[in-house]
Amino acid sequence: MKAAKLKRASEEARCLSAHEIATLLRLHDAPVELMAVTPDVMALREVGLVQLLESEQGQARFALTAMGNAVLRVLGAG
Repeated sequence: MKAAKLKRASEEARCLSAHEIATLLRLHDAPVELMAVTPDVMALREVGLVQLLESEQGQARFALTAMGNAVLRVLGAG
């Protein structure tokens, strides 16, 4: 199961742009409000590095997923 998951992840792997890496770093420091969404945030969400969270007050924010945090650790920034 784990090998199949890793194989699928490697098949879906793609290079991140400098803007996407900068967005990951920005999200690492603090979640970003929904109104501050950029195309980079949406691209990172599509590949599973960013998720949409809703607070108890009903405010939507983007934050890193576990995989997004793992990417930053690999880059030495997590």
